[in-house]
Amino acid sequence: MSFLKTLFWIVLAVTVALFSFANWTIVSVRLWDGLVMDIKLPVLLGFAFLLGLVPPLLLWQAARWRLRRQAMIHAGQAAMAAAPPAAPAGAAEPEPAPVSVGVAPVAIAPVPPGGA
Repeated sequence: MSFLKTLFWIVLAVTVALFSFANWTIVSVRLWDGLVMDIKLPVLLGFAFLLGLVPPLLLWQAARWRLRRQAMIHAGQAAMAAAPPAAPAGAAEPEPAPVSVGVAPVAIAPVPPGGA
């Protein structure tokens, strides 16, 4: 999959380079009050692309940040709700339950006095 992603970006870069080479002409852009700006066409198109890309990208990043922050807050609240209540300060700690290891108990016969 990484190969296909790399191949896609290489093809895109070559396409942009060929387009830029074929359209490297000066374009006059009229600004305000009769001000005219001469700029190369690929630079103008790149600037227009970035002008359209950056605001939605910033909004998307802000939404991701907000949702990630809300998820962390909710996860913290869920962890606090799932935690067992704390024991009172003066209460004794309960004995731990015996742990069974899956072996049947063995009865040991007492040794008679005087040897075996």
